[in-house]
Amino acid sequence: MNINQIKKLMERKKTSHKGENGYALIIGGSDQYVGAVILAGLAALRAGCDSVTIASPEKVAWAINRYNPDLITYKIKGSTFSIKNAKEMVKLAEKYDAILIGNGITRKADKFCHYFIRKSQKLKVIDADALKSLSFKDFNNAILTPHEAELEQMLINSNKEFLLPKLRESNAKEKAEILQGNLRYFLQNNNVLLVKGATDIIISRNKIAYNRTGNQGMTKAGTGDVLAGLIVGFLAKTDDLFKSAIAGSYINGYLGDQLLKRKKGYAFIASDIIEDLSKISRTTAGKKK
Repeated sequence: MNINQIKKLMERKKTSHKGENGYALIIGGSDQYVGAVILAGLAALRAGCDSVTIASPEKVAWAINRYNPDLITYKIKGSTFSIKNAKEMVKLAEKYDAILIGNGITRKADKFCHYFIRKSQKLKVIDADALKSLSFKDFNNAILTPHEAELEQMLINSNKEFLLPKLRESNAKEKAEILQGNLRYFLQNNNVLLVKGATDIIISRNKIAYNRTGNQGMTKAGTGDVLAGLIVGFLAKTDDLFKSAIAGSYINGYLGDQLLKRKKGYAFIASDIIEDLSKISRTTAGKKK
């Protein structure tokens, strides 16, 4: 995939009406991590979907409203997500084209995440703390975005820790083949795995892709939230799990590379990536993956 293909994903028909380009719901946020869902929500809007609603605990949601008027909020009673409001969120999710869950949600919401992820049949992007207590058998219709440590925890949860020594010694191609061969049930359940790293690996049931855009500056806090937001924005618009995962991975790293060149160092932050997304439509060249 290259930058011109990304631009096509972000294009709209001249006859487009409100909602035709997708509605995204983001479930996350906490007192400690308000910014995570804001970054994800703005990235989703920049990716091209029509509307983003963030479901967060009340105080977090009001802070989001104060920060940015483009983001709609759904206010959850209490200070954290609990199993009591999981059914409410499953019902709410039915109104949206794609769901992102996990950004800033903390491990206090483990039971909530477990219930929602297993019960909701909607297209989903699952990130951060929403991944950590689950096994690969728990997912359907989802893009998972773990980094290396989260991937290892999920393999342990899935009784596949025997894979860890091989994976730690493997290059990107070998790692992708090991994961695709040993996660067949997961992949056949309409899931895609995006393993974040120096080379991002995107794996579906019958395809593997590699993304090498990005640099060391991408380890800063918030860049993963931007990535997840980009993916759910593309997913709400296209309904294509594999293509959305590739597009989000590519554009997040591509913009990080552009920022590295322009700032002549690693001074850029996650919100700079969102700001530069607005310039994509004016970009005419990019390197192929």
